[in-house]
Amino acid sequence: MIPLRDNIPSDNFPVITVVIIAINVFVFLFLQGPSFSLSAGDNVETKPVVEYGAIPYRITHPGDDCAIATVTTTGGQEIVCEGEPDYPPGAEPNIKNPPAYLTIFTSMFMHGGWVHIIFNMLFLWVFGNNIEDAMGKLKFAIFYLLGGIVAALAQVAIDPSSTIPQIGASGAIAAVLGGYALLYPRARVLTLFFLFFIFLLEIPAMLLLGLWILLQFLPAVGQLSSPDISGQGGVAYFAHIGGFLFGLAAIKLFAHRRSTRYGQPRYPVY
Repeated sequence: MIPLRDNIPSDNFPVITVVIIAINVFVFLFLQGPSFSLSAGDNVETKPVVEYGAIPYRITHPGDDCAIATVTTTGGQEIVCEGEPDYPPGAEPNIKNPPAYLTIFTSMFMHGGWVHIIFNMLFLWVFGNNIEDAMGKLKFAIFYLLGGIVAALAQVAIDPSSTIPQIGASGAIAAVLGGYALLYPRARVLTLFFLFFIFLLEIPAMLLLGLWILLQFLPAVGQLSSPDISGQGGVAYFAHIGGFLFGLAAIKLFAHRRSTRYGQPRYPVY
């Protein structure tokens, strides 16, 4: 289920949306490196993710540093933090440990792979322009960052002892989706579906985004039922849910107008 475009043309060029996409792509290609594998240990491509991803343990234990170390119980290299049993006594961190609050922001502009960033940026491009129109540039930038913060903290609250870095713009983009669902529920979105075959279908935004958030809730419930959430890694579903709920709750505080083209049967022209 991939959105391709909606039927609400932008009233203005979406400057902030484009800037956010450009920053994400730049960080992924030139600062982070186009791969993500914690099993690589000290690999230089892994370090930026560990250093600037939002590690829940660091956020809930301010001042405790983390390192990449060989864990005696498994023999593999993992992220361990001060105060944990596997943290080597007297060890000096072998990675940077920027302030934990800073990583909440930096993690929003990092991604775990090509599919991750391509789909995130596509969703932002399709839905972000109309939300930016509704808020104005400054308010949209604030809304986006606040959505990312709430999303990151929602995931941290579910698993505060995890040492797996949280990365991705998904939580902030989920806030945009939540806002869009309330602001433009009857907008039509041309969507690519993959079932037994591939087909295109134009469906209401509320239906598309309702299905999307449902697909976040179902695995999130499964994660809650697991005795070891931190050991699963993977998708931060609660960040998506937290961001989406923030968007629903905050859209009326930030948005001051709807597009005059809302409801007109035309595709967007950028």
